[in-house]
Amino acid sequence: MKRQSSFLANGPTLYLVATPIGNLQELSPRAIEVLNSVEYIACEDTRNSKKLLTHFNIHKNLLAYHNFNEDVSTKGLMELLLAGKSIALISDAGYPLVSDPGYNIVKAAINADIPVVAISGPNAALDALVVSGLDSRHYLFYGFLSPKTSAVVKELTSLRELPYTLIFYEAPHRIQKTLKTALTVLGNRQAVVARELTKLHEEIIRGDLLSLSLLDDLKGEIVLLIEGYKADDVIIDYSKIMAHIDADVKTGIKAKDAINEAAKKWNISKNELYNYYHQNKNQ
Repeated sequence: MKRQSSFLANGPTLYLVATPIGNLQELSPRAIEVLNSVEYIACEDTRNSKKLLTHFNIHKNLLAYHNFNEDVSTKGLMELLLAGKSIALISDAGYPLVSDPGYNIVKAAINADIPVVAISGPNAALDALVVSGLDSRHYLFYGFLSPKTSAVVKELTSLRELPYTLIFYEAPHRIQKTLKTALTVLGNRQAVVARELTKLHEEIIRGDLLSLSLLDDLKGEIVLLIEGYKADDVIIDYSKIMAHIDADVKTGIKAKDAINEAAKKWNISKNELYNYYHQNKNQ
């Protein structure tokens, strides 16, 4: 067992400092004080971090610490900590370690009995959760899904029966594909796309997975939230609906009529099903 008294230690400390996710006013006075007090600041991209730090007139030695050099950099940071130097770890935006590097150095510092202290600040997942309108009492933050669709299907399948609001980070070039995959795996649940949080073009889009999957103009940093599983959920397989419509069309029925009939059969909005069908029939 290890007990850490964060404010009584006199030796070196590893600080985990949350940085703004958009609005620079999010950087707290305490964060600024800590960043000014340490000997070194470890960051994902020294160029991005230098811009932020210069804005607040903070001038410190910057050390690169990112996914591609984490193992090597951890050793270097530990040498500095063991030599009595305090270090602040920051990410490009938000909390270090939350879908960002930092786990290795935190574990190494703990093992060496060096205090690890979090400096509170912005977090996109929590910002999105509290404005989503979905259940915020119980939730699961998953982070980024795999870039491969087959892997995403497996990941979402493993989460399908969890009764918690699911929170994901997603890139703009993948969000539409992710929404369609989620619709197929999870069924047409309520969902929210929160993008560009705290920035000028912040937008919160609330709807269901079917309606959200029809959007094609989503840009910027995105948080996707999906309603948790309910015992009476009926998961509709949209690939079967598409096949059903195609089969009717091949018999000579007009696509519009086949879609209307399918919408009634599966109790789905005919307008949304019409748009979904024509967006996906050739994919």
